[in-house]
Amino acid sequence: MFSKKASKPQNRIDSLIGAGTTIEGDLNFTGGMRIDGHVNGNVIAAPGKPSTLVLSEHARVDGEVNVTHLVVNGTITGPVSASEYLELQSKAKVNGDVHYKTLEIQLGAIVEGRLIHSSVAAQDKVVAFKLSSAE
Repeated sequence: MFSKKASKPQNRIDSLIGAGTTIEGDLNFTGGMRIDGHVNGNVIAAPGKPSTLVLSEHARVDGEVNVTHLVVNGTITGPVSASEYLELQSKAKVNGDVHYKTLEIQLGAIVEGRLIHSSVAAQDKVVAFKLSSAE
């Protein structure tokens, strides 16, 4: 019935950044990833492919996060974009603007920035109006 289907979150985790591990630099991935450590750089999923990023309560990302599905229980300092689904669990702290399509926030989660709802369908249906000159 609808031409565009929402992508499903990844059911499995392909990559793990363990507790006590620090990544210096940008991190690009596909599929599912869980971070328990610290990433000092951007975390970006491959565009056009479904992706899931899970940040545990001990995780910290200092940089941009851009994924399809995002579950946060740790700290992000930087802009966040979840093109399909964003879940902010009770110990989540985000310091930056958050772009989302679907949002779930649990009691205790903190966002220091703007929450910006992005609707792809609305952007596709933008119509430009031509102004007529009244003479």
